[in-house]
Amino acid sequence: MPFATTKTLTLPPWVQPFLSFWSGPLETDEERMRLAVALSAENVARGTGGPFAAVVFEKNTSRIVSAGVNVVVTQASSFAHGEIMALLMAQESLGTYDLGRRTLPPLEMATTSQPCIQCYGALIWSGIRRVLVAARGADVESLVGFDEGPVPADWVHQWAKRGIETKADVLREEACAVLRAYKASGAPIYNSEANAKV
Repeated sequence: MPFATTKTLTLPPWVQPFLSFWSGPLETDEERMRLAVALSAENVARGTGGPFAAVVFEKNTSRIVSAGVNVVVTQASSFAHGEIMALLMAQESLGTYDLGRRTLPPLEMATTSQPCIQCYGALIWSGIRRVLVAARGADVESLVGFDEGPVPADWVHQWAKRGIETKADVLREEACAVLRAYKASGAPIYNSEANAKV
């Protein structure tokens, strides 16, 4: 039986125009997170994916390097979380696997929820220097029902040991509102059936 040898992941076509027309300032942590939350809300409203988004910025200039929204269902890939998509697009745009290279300006990510176990690990290896987080993992699990996996209780400390600064609860309520909207929409909760709680 033939098996796949390639896989392409793409963002919904509305993302680039959305970023191009974004007129809000991006100088503060809250302003940067506001863009990420707006992307997640748009993703839910358009039915193109889950209630999660992330944006990578140049830390010192506020320049947008990349953005990602959750496209797990539409791209048929459990890897296609908002943070992963933002990291992939940043690496593609900058032509490197290492977003912490000395030749690059320091980069940070604004993500609409505490990263799940997959994205938590991916950020460790990415080279991102700082992460802004909106909703908590407990919010994601209680408000929507997603399984975030066994993220260590001392996840902020573990990141700090690896040179990643964290600021949590940035626009938490706004991000939680998007989670509630997703749940109310009846869109799929795409946990693996193999891991379903019985």
